[in-house]
Amino acid sequence: MAASFRWILQLHRDVPKAARFYSEGLDFTINVCSLRWAELQSGSLKLALMHSPQEQTMQKGYSSLLSFTVTDINSTVTKLMALGAELDGPIKYEVHGKVAAMRCIDGHVLGLYEPA
Repeated sequence: MAASFRWILQLHRDVPKAARFYSEGLDFTINVCSLRWAELQSGSLKLALMHSPQEQTMQKGYSSLLSFTVTDINSTVTKLMALGAELDGPIKYEVHGKVAAMRCIDGHVLGLYEPA
């Protein structure tokens, strides 16, 4: 039997806050959420969030990059910024659509793409 993909894991200082960020900002469903662990879902993608002390959590350096296709990049950027994200450069208007990079809470990078 071949291995099957289980989930992507991110480390966060505040798991419930991170779960709320993905739930309210990108419409993930929260399947499980505690102070130390959360499991969220968007379609077949599962995202696991695990508590990590501040000194072990990513500090705006390199981290995982999660890329999402969205229907309205401007409203998504606005929602995510209200939840604590930072836009990492301007929204770019490419031939194939709009793209943006954001840093979510704890510094993880999110890529957003709105097809043309």
